[in-house]
Amino acid sequence: MSDLLLSVVIIGRNEGKRLRRCLESIAGIRGVAGRIELVYSDSGSTDGSPELAKSFGADVIAVNAERPTAALGRNAGLSRAHAPYILFLDGDTILDPDFARTALDALQNDQSIAAVWGHRREIHPELSLYNRVLDLDWIFPPGDAQFCGGDVVMRRSALDEVQGYDPALIAGEEPELCRRLRARGYRILHIDCPMTGHDLAMTAWTQYWRRATRAGHAYAEVSSRFASTEDPFWRAESRANLLRGGFWMGSFAFAVLALSVTPWVLAVWVAIVLSFAFRSSLKNRWKAPGKPLLLAVYGLHSHLQQIPIFLGQLQFYRDRRRGRKRRLIEYKEGSCD
Repeated sequence: MSDLLLSVVIIGRNEGKRLRRCLESIAGIRGVAGRIELVYSDSGSTDGSPELAKSFGADVIAVNAERPTAALGRNAGLSRAHAPYILFLDGDTILDPDFARTALDALQNDQSIAAVWGHRREIHPELSLYNRVLDLDWIFPPGDAQFCGGDVVMRRSALDEVQGYDPALIAGEEPELCRRLRARGYRILHIDCPMTGHDLAMTAWTQYWRRATRAGHAYAEVSSRFASTEDPFWRAESRANLLRGGFWMGSFAFAVLALSVTPWVLAVWVAIVLSFAFRSSLKNRWKAPGKPLLLAVYGLHSHLQQIPIFLGQLQFYRDRRRGRKRRLIEYKEGSCD
């Protein structure tokens, strides 16, 4: 297998047409010398996804777990991959044909780099306001980063050194892994080039709420792992989320209760929300220059999401106190993302 440089590991569950698009995009990879190995890790699909992946030449792994997680799927794929570099993808993404080559160049030229990721953007931002607004959440400045997302090229030897992803995590597994890699002296590099298109497929408020709740759970669980270390990863963010979410929930409840006394209290609360949203939109205007309306909604999202994030954190602490493990929090049907 000396000519094998890159293994592509896809995870998914009932992704259907989205998986087909992902597999087709992998077939279009350009500029990578030698063979490319394809591994598909499936978490109980019932829509023929394993058979579809096999038709594209993938080595298919069935992950049968009572509590399926993205980390379990990625580790299963990693165990079957043989190349020195691993490209991890979610089954609802479309890979840019030139990303793998660019990422491999960076990894091969600097042994201190363990992971390289690029720009993930929404494929259909026009289909819903949720898609359009959350598309901006994928935008990060290039350079050294603290963490990456699910789409990334990683150095196999670095992954083996830290024993891969933590299968116990139901969310936040990539940042947690990156924190352990950085503790070993490795760098996480975000490059300024297209990486993947993503299909969020979000059309309902309940999906938005569950996704933010999952983020809160991730902040709480991952930050608790490193609370007593020299690098208490996400501790500041977790505390800030608790304070913001608690403030918005408490102040809204107070404003509603005070309506019986004076309606101006709720008006003041709305004015405070809008002022905070305006400040956030200005702070993030580099993400969508020339789109003030989108930025205004994004500013509202930045604060509105703090409430379900706050509740997700509280749920984690409650479950930990009771000795319970929370099941996967999914925001769309059949997704492992």
